[in-house]
Amino acid sequence: MGPESATATSITVLPAALWRLVRHRWCEPQARRALPGETLERLAAQVAASERQHMGQIRIVAEASLPWGYLRRHASARERAIMLFSKYRVWDTEHNNGVLIYLLLPEHAIEIVADRGLARHVAPDEWRDVIALMAPRFRQLEYEEGLVQAIEAVSSRLVRHFPRPPETPGHNELPDAPVIR
Repeated sequence: MGPESATATSITVLPAALWRLVRHRWCEPQARRALPGETLERLAAQVAASERQHMGQIRIVAEASLPWGYLRRHASARERAIMLFSKYRVWDTEHNNGVLIYLLLPEHAIEIVADRGLARHVAPDEWRDVIALMAPRFRQLEYEEGLVQAIEAVSSRLVRHFPRPPETPGHNELPDAPVIR
């Protein structure tokens, strides 16, 4: 590969990164309005109700824009979701069955990251199927409906694999309120 090829590649990469940055920054105000306070309260109540049925923990994180470092290096929504899974300590539950539902609003990207306890029971293809069911809601800007679908889908898998015994009191290891970044 000669110097001309390297230059041509560098030139084509830069506009893609800039376009992604512009799209994220342009969409940021609208994205922040997509999940108003009353919606967040209803979603938190949905998570709390779900967690009364099983031993797992569900965490929702929605981002209005990726940080510049992620945009610059063309990081995927999946990469960001895995980092936030760690940052919000979703991995740090007693039964290793925490689940992060991640939504990157400007790209309508959805990721579900399950800790190793649940991942032993639920194959990645099953999570991709769940995401495929939710995606039309997000494309139609029906964020609350899509997130409710996600909570229900995650909850059904947690109930199946980690049911809460009737005599076991609820133990909330993670906050129920969604995080909007």
